[in-house]
Amino acid sequence: MGESLVTTQEDRTAATPSPVADGRTVSGSTRATPLSRMRRARPTLRSLRSPRRPRLWFEILLIAVSYWLYSLVRNAVPEQKAEALRNADWIWSLEHTFGLAFEESVNRAVNSVTWLIVSMNYYYATLHFIVTIGVLIWLFRRHPGRYAAARLILFATTAVALLGYYVFPLAPPRLMRGGGFVDTVMLHQTWGSMASGNFKHMSNQYAAMPSMHIGWSLWCGLTICVLATAPWARILGALYPVATLIVIVATANHFWLDAVGGMACLAFGITLSYAWYGSLPHRLPKRVQRPGAGRLRALRRPPARAPELRRGAEPSQAGARGSDPAGD
Repeated sequence: MGESLVTTQEDRTAATPSPVADGRTVSGSTRATPLSRMRRARPTLRSLRSPRRPRLWFEILLIAVSYWLYSLVRNAVPEQKAEALRNADWIWSLEHTFGLAFEESVNRAVNSVTWLIVSMNYYYATLHFIVTIGVLIWLFRRHPGRYAAARLILFATTAVALLGYYVFPLAPPRLMRGGGFVDTVMLHQTWGSMASGNFKHMSNQYAAMPSMHIGWSLWCGLTICVLATAPWARILGALYPVATLIVIVATANHFWLDAVGGMACLAFGITLSYAWYGSLPHRLPKRVQRPGAGRLRALRRPPARAPELRRGAEPSQAGARGSDPAGD
């Protein structure tokens, strides 16, 4: 018996909640029960997992703080130089075993064309951030309902990469001893790269596995290919991760196996986002209402007129009819 019935003075029956059903004691004090806690938690969890329009100030703050924490943790990984160099030798020998150790040939061939290798150095140093931020802004403006799910993929991809930096420190090919690679960044003095000048002391040089250049570029490319409508945009989205793979190999910043690690991190991010939202980003609604927009619209809506007035009856006549006794 979850509810008790009470009859009012006008002979109308109203339902009042049972003292036991809503967690209240007979004296009126509230007692939190496991069932009541679960009922309160469900709407909160459901609201967090449902698509909603992002807030600009929150997203700017979240991205800035998240990247700062990522850089802090990444650079806090001890530079295990000896182990990183041993791991690089092992990766290099493994690729030779597969017959796929082509990085040195690509590195030397591209380095022979000065304008090309310098362009690739600046590509590596800048587009990694510019394109990713550009795609986030595009999602925020054009696909607000899908933004949070896509952003979660990017954040989860980046977060799980930190585990790889701790577990498997790896020197990039350009820092290998006797590997025959050309350090194109140092040779051509590329400005702004985290591997040159004083910047190299601000970044962990032995965190090459997995490659977040591939993880981020593949996220950008897939997002554009799936959500963009213009054919030229989809083509650029498909070419961007391919071009990034060529760049990271030609500049000797990564082995191609580092790219495989970046793809694995992205797969983890996609899986986590799907598990949380129950759908992939492109299957979510493109646009959603702002939080509280429905309540605000309801408050602004003018009140409906009485039925009698809508039919053209005079207020005095309506009142007179309402006062007539039922038996007359």
